[in-house]
Amino acid sequence: MKPKAIFNWSSGKDSALALYKILKEDRFEVTSLLTSVNEEFQRISMHGVHIDLLQHQASSLGIPLVTMQIPKEPSMEQYREIMISTMDVIKSQGNTHSIFGDIFLEDLRKYREEQLHAIGMEAVFPLWKQNTLDLIHEFLALGFKTIVTCVNETYLDKSFAGRVIDQDFINDLPENVDPCGENGEFHTFTFDGPIFKQPISFEIGETVKKTYPKPKSDENDIEEEYVFWFCDLISK
Repeated sequence: MKPKAIFNWSSGKDSALALYKILKEDRFEVTSLLTSVNEEFQRISMHGVHIDLLQHQASSLGIPLVTMQIPKEPSMEQYREIMISTMDVIKSQGNTHSIFGDIFLEDLRKYREEQLHAIGMEAVFPLWKQNTLDLIHEFLALGFKTIVTCVNETYLDKSFAGRVIDQDFINDLPENVDPCGENGEFHTFTFDGPIFKQPISFEIGETVKKTYPKPKSDENDIEEEYVFWFCDLISK
């Protein structure tokens, strides 16, 4: 009997490719998708995608969806408490593994492994340490389609938001931007591909600017902000 696993689903391309590889290997029984959702706006954290489209994805994938409702600006302690409570329920349902689409962020992997180890679960990383340019080319070659829903203005300007990723998009990326956006340069919504029963229908809405305060290392630091551009997708 295959071990049961929860899949941490962001709605984007890395999640889609990681899930594709996991399903192809047939090593785990993927019992559900777990997604963090902003409690106030009912949108996927950082990706900005409305929960309606997330639910359409889960339906097309044929995998049950579990949402973790996160306050608008949670403290680390609040986030940890919500995560532990959610994972305790998931573990009680027989899940022994938690699968992620992370590629090379060592600190993030260490954090995930430590949190899961504390409750007796294991982390799985199907894309770990693979070349990100190779990954995005593999993603496209498999027939996946994904659209950019959020860009970090530190790396990319507004014009990149709302673009469907193709070879032209990859060619247009500045040299300091990872092809998979693994450093948080951009986030995506995957709407078609070999793991979906049918494409996800949507319309492109407006692109809006949002700012978030940067954490200060001491009280004398100048107040600075992160700037993000979000392209709204409207379910059809």
